[in-house]
Amino acid sequence: MAAASLLSSSAFFASFRRLASVPQISRYAHFKGLDRIRRFPAAMSTSSAPKEAPANNPGLHTEIDPATKGYFLQQTMLRVKDPKVSLDFYTRVMGMSLLKRLDFEELKFSLYFLGYEDVTSAPADRIKRTEWTFRQKATLELTHNWGTENDPEFKGYHNGNSDPRGFGHIGVTVDDVYRACERFERLGVEFVKKPNDGKIKGIAFIKDPDGYWIEIFDHTIGTVSASAS
Repeated sequence: MAAASLLSSSAFFASFRRLASVPQISRYAHFKGLDRIRRFPAAMSTSSAPKEAPANNPGLHTEIDPATKGYFLQQTMLRVKDPKVSLDFYTRVMGMSLLKRLDFEELKFSLYFLGYEDVTSAPADRIKRTEWTFRQKATLELTHNWGTENDPEFKGYHNGNSDPRGFGHIGVTVDDVYRACERFERLGVEFVKKPNDGKIKGIAFIKDPDGYWIEIFDHTIGTVSASAS
């Protein structure tokens, strides 16, 4: 889900990030207090207007510059250690398709663009397929710097959820968060938070092979986040 909605509070993110150093048995108790953190932004509203109104969001512009017409969020890039492992996870476990692969031999890296698009509609021509891929919204770009998969000295990439903190997660909508997480558990996926942990039910966080967090939620997200709305 968008960082500006359910997970907008920096305190909320900080609580999740600290979990890496919290024993598993105490994580459940930790989550019980997170609903109070999620309600905190309500106290920050300065008017009775909707929370999304400019009066409640300093710096917000509602008159969009015509020059940005046609802009859209096209990709999020994650660096990965081993494309074989990552492609298996994102296609077999997460159900994505490989939209396009680009290999830059001189610079020794490859890009893998994944998403939930119907690849049967992709052009056969390699140039047109690249153009088609870059017209799709919200794709995931996996970057592989050649050799990291076999380098015993390579320790992996920072996932943004421990110091120094920055990037948080990506989010994937599923039909039913509980059924999805039962399947993830059967497949051996590592969880940060299961949907029944603590008081905040109905959302989960899992990790991909490189340790990046993925939020999992379904159509009940409006109810789940009602107190923050």
